[in-house]
This record gives sequence, structure tokens and C-alpha cells, in this order.
Amino acid sequence: MPSLLIVVFALQLLIHLVNTVGASAIEELLWMLYTTYLPTPISDSVQESNSLRAEVVRLKREMQATSSQDEFAKWAKLRRQHDKAEAKYNERATSLKSHRANFTRFVTTARWLGTNGLRFLIQWWFAKTPMFWIPRGWVPYYAAWLLSFPRAPVGAVSIQIWGSACATVVQMVGAAAASGWVLVREQGGKGKGRGEKVAMGAEGRTGEGRGEEKKEL
Repeated sequence: MPSLLIVVFALQLLIHLVNTVGASAIEELLWMLYTTYLPTPISDSVQESNSLRAEVVRLKREMQATSSQDEFAKWAKLRRQHDKAEAKYNERATSLKSHRANFTRFVTTARWLGTNGLRFLIQWWFAKTPMFWIPRGWVPYYAAWLLSFPRAPVGAVSIQIWGSACATVVQMVGAAAASGWVLVREQGGKGKGRGEKVAMGAEGRTGEGRGEEKKEL
């Protein structure tokens, strides 16, 4: 069984990753997997909806390319096909919108239960369990009491304090990593721009040298 220290840290890391990526991005990815790559009943409906949408777009383009005066019969036929396909597409889209709303509620609930809900449950269940003990005399009594807040024995670090410390460290490391990535990209862009300027300058000097040679000849 993994240590409770590692479990709390991993849970805080998971919460940070979910908040960084974003709930909407995760939901969109899960919806794509659910409707595209998994053999679910709704995947056929999604594929049919995409085909109907492509058909509506194609018929609309053909209608726009056909003159309603010179080729009225062809235009009227395309219009009937377009209206029929659009009606079927709207019906299918309405059904999929209802499925998507139910899927969104399920994912939102599962995400909360798997992150914050699990965190609250662990903190409540292990509220009296010390994460680790502080050597006697290292901190004054009031500091030891704060570190054991709310229900851990005095002299130990409670799960709430440990979780807050893990969350702070994860956020600091994440912010530092993001800043470093931005700095590396900016330096790479500046280096590329300098290389292009140097190359252009070298080409210009080469051209001037060739012009001087031609004058001497």
C-alpha cells in the first residue's frame, strides 16, 4: 500500500494538472474519445450527424453556384434536397445536444468526486492520523499546535497541513516550469531572428563585393 504522504501529494498534483489543462479541454477530449474511438451507441449518431452536416454544406455550395433563373429546375431540386438534409441534421443535432448535456454532467460529477471529493474524504478519514512527527524542541508549542491543526496530535503534522504544503509546492514548481518554458521559447525566437539578420547581412556584403569586382574589371 502506498504511503499516505505520497497519496496526498499525487492527489494535489492531479488537481493542479486538471486545473491547468482546464475542465472544458478535458471534457472535449473525453467526448471525442467517447464518440469517435470507443464502440458506443452514440458514435454512430455522431458519424451520421457529421455526414449530414457535410451534405448540407455541399448542397448549399451547389445552390449558390446554380442560377435560380437560368437553371430553375436544377436549383429547385437542390433546394429540396438541401431543406430535407438540413431538417434531418437539425433533428440529429438536437438529440446529440441532449446526450452531450448528460455527458457533461456525468464528467463534471466524476471529475469532482475524483479530485476535490476524494481530497475531502481523505482529509476527514485521516484527520487524526499524523503524517510524520516533528522532533521535540524543534518548534515552539504554538507552531506545533498549528502544524497539527485541526485534529492531529500536537507535535505531528496533520493531513490538512501536509496537503496545503504539497499544493503550494506543486503550484510553485508548475509556475517555475511555465516561466522557464516561455523564457526558452523567447530566447529561441530571438536567436533565430539574429541568425536571419546575420545571414542577410552576409548576403548583402557578398553582393557589394561582387559589385566592386565588376567595377574593377
